[in-house]
Amino acid sequence: MQLDPFFRAYHHGELTFSMIYAYSEDFVLTLSHDEVVHGKASLIGKMPGKRKAKFANLRAAYGYMMTHPGKKLLFMGQDIAQFNEWSEEKSVEWNLLDYEEHRQMQTYMKALIRLYKEQPALFCRDYDPQGFEWINSISADENMLVFMRRGDKQENDLLIVVNFSPLVYAKHRIGVPYHGKFKEIFNSDSTEFGDRKSVV
Repeated sequence: MQLDPFFRAYHHGELTFSMIYAYSEDFVLTLSHDEVVHGKASLIGKMPGKRKAKFANLRAAYGYMMTHPGKKLLFMGQDIAQFNEWSEEKSVEWNLLDYEEHRQMQTYMKALIRLYKEQPALFCRDYDPQGFEWINSISADENMLVFMRRGDKQENDLLIVVNFSPLVYAKHRIGVPYHGKFKEIFNSDSTEFGDRKSVV
């Protein structure tokens, strides 16, 4: 995620590598203390691009983490996109919520956690290989991943599309496993979260 999207195509495998061993060990997806202290910078601070791009990149990273198999951990302050790295000597910078983009990130994280809790496909088969299926893991040039998370019933299955690119694809063909209509239930680029327009 630290790389400029132009260079991500050459590192696409780093986004998919985790699924090679996801079902041979139990793991937690941690964005923790270790990533955001002692000169390592906060997660928002690590994102490439101008300010708006940083927030869009962070939403994509969090969206991927929350829809990927495995249990989650997000360290304090990262849910509001705190730019300063965390310090045990002071509080989380709650004053950032005076600014719209930080409020939007908090709104996004609340909605993402709600989605996770309400959609059984995101947690009920975390340790079952049948609970995950790649639809497209090879679109490196587009910086895109598409996969299924499966619940106990087909009607609970989710099609996940993660666009790590700064580009907006208005008409993009994506393979789907079932005939019929698919309903969008979550979009990280919704206006309430801060859209992706003009992020480059």
